[in-house]
Amino acid sequence: MMNKQISLADIEAARERLVGVALRTPLIRLNVEDAPAEIYLKLENLQPIGSFKLRGAGNAMALAAPDKLRHGVVTASAGNMAQGVAWCARRLGLPCTVFVPDHAPQTKLDAIARLGGVVKKVTFDEWWQIIVSHEVDHLGLFIHPVSETAVIAGNGTIGLEILEELPDVDAVITPYGGGGLTSGVASAIRARKPDTRLFAAEVATAAPLAPSLAAGSPQEVVYQPSFVDGIGGKSVLSEMWPLVSSLVDGSLVVELEAVAAALRLLLERNRVLAEGAGATPVAAALAGLAGSGKVVCVVSGGNLDSSKLIKILAGELP
Repeated sequence: MMNKQISLADIEAARERLVGVALRTPLIRLNVEDAPAEIYLKLENLQPIGSFKLRGAGNAMALAAPDKLRHGVVTASAGNMAQGVAWCARRLGLPCTVFVPDHAPQTKLDAIARLGGVVKKVTFDEWWQIIVSHEVDHLGLFIHPVSETAVIAGNGTIGLEILEELPDVDAVITPYGGGGLTSGVASAIRARKPDTRLFAAEVATAAPLAPSLAAGSPQEVVYQPSFVDGIGGKSVLSEMWPLVSSLVDGSLVVELEAVAAALRLLLERNRVLAEGAGATPVAAALAGLAGSGKVVCVVSGGNLDSSKLIKILAGELP
C-alpha cells in the first residue's frame, strides 16, 4: 500500500535509479495556431515500450529486495504497465506474469509476449478486483500498476522534466486511469511550482474522478469499454483518493469523438502517434478546458491497434 504523500526526495531518487532504463522524453509544441492555449506535448509514447509505465515499473523493481524477486514478478494491467514490468523483468532475467482484462488490445498483448511476459486473460471484473484487493493467486512479487509509492515516484520524474524544460508552465494535464501518473506528476510539480494548475483528463465512457471530486468522496460509475483502453475504471481506488483529491484542480471530461479528433490531429500536425489515453489530455486542452497560457499535455502512450487507427483516421469510432 502507498503512503499518503510522495516526497520530492522520493521522485529525485527515482530519477537516479531510472538512468539507463527510461528515456528523458521530448517536450514539443503542438502545431495548431488557433488553439485556445499554447499547447505542449510531453512525448512518453517515445519510451522503449511506447508508454510512461516504464518509469514506475523500473523504479519499483529497482527498489525491490532480491529475495522478493526470486520467483519473478506479477502485475495486473490493460497492457502498458504489463509491458513496463515485462521489459524490466527481461532486463533482469526474471519471469513475468501479467493478468489482463478480456478487452485488452491485441497490440499490447503481442508486445507483452514479445517481451517474454506470460499473459493470463480474465474478465474485467476479475481484473478490477485484483487492482482493488492487491491480491492475486500466483507466485512472484506483485507490482501494483497504480498505487505503490515507488511506482508513483517513478511517474513523478515526468513532472521534474516538464518544469526543467518549461519553467513557466501554467497548467499540466495527465490522463487519469488509476491515478498513479496524475499523482506522481502532480506531486513533483506541487513541490517545485505549487501555483501550476493540475488537471486529470478522463473520457466520458469511464470517468469516476469527476463525480468523485464533485461529491467529495469516491463514486462508482458504469464502465463502458472503448478504444480508450488505457484509462478509466469503475471507481476511484480508495487508497488513491486522499492523494489525488489533494493534488488536482479538477477532472476534465471529454467525449470519445473529441479524443479521436485529437488523435488524428496529433498525427497530421506533429506526426505523433498516441493511443486513446495519450490523446485525451490533448482533446481537453483543445476544448479550452484547461484555460489559456502554456499548457502541457502528457501523451502517456502510443500503443494503438492498427485496425483501430485506420478507422479513426477514416473519421470513424472503432
